Amino acid sequence: MCILQAGMYSLRKHFGLVVVALVLASSACSGNNENAHTTATTFVSPPPRQVLRAESRQGKQVLAKPDDPKLRVDPAKPLLIFNLANGRTFRDDEEVVIDFSLANAKLKGDGGEYRIRYFVDDDEMQWIDRWEQVVLTGWIAGKHTIRLELIGPDGWPYHNGDYNVVTREVIISK
Repeated sequence: MCILQAGMYSLRKHFGLVVVALVLASSACSGNNENAHTTATTFVSPPPRQVLRAESRQGKQVLAKPDDPKLRVDPAKPLLIFNLANGRTFRDDEEVVIDFSLANAKLKGDGGEYRIRYFVDDDEMQWIDRWEQVVLTGWIAGKHTIRLELIGPDGWPYHNGDYNVVTREVIISK
């Protein structure tokens, strides 16, 4: 009989605490008290962060030739052509290759005065100082932009008509 009474006392004690908690919660949420409020905390995980890996490799060094007759260009001045089709689709495990052609310009790493600057999704700028391909891996699915710029000896983009600052959009699918 003593064990039964002790169990009933424990059950009444827990039941009493639950009732008190419900009363406090309902009075805190009621509209009668101007100072009463309820705070809900939620944890939202951040979106996946893209971490690209860049690797240089030798590629064909083809002299740049204007590829669009509608664009203005002076063929005697430094010229950069970005050899990547706009709107091209890649799988997320595929490499995206930054391949370019140059004419009338030599990059710093090859004994010249020019550099190539590139941005992926307007993120931190990266530099190319040798006439090599840059292979990018580690993409997340979605639309991305790659901007390539020929930088002159003065540190500013070297414009040649409608060339030398080029933006391409790529689509990465799963």
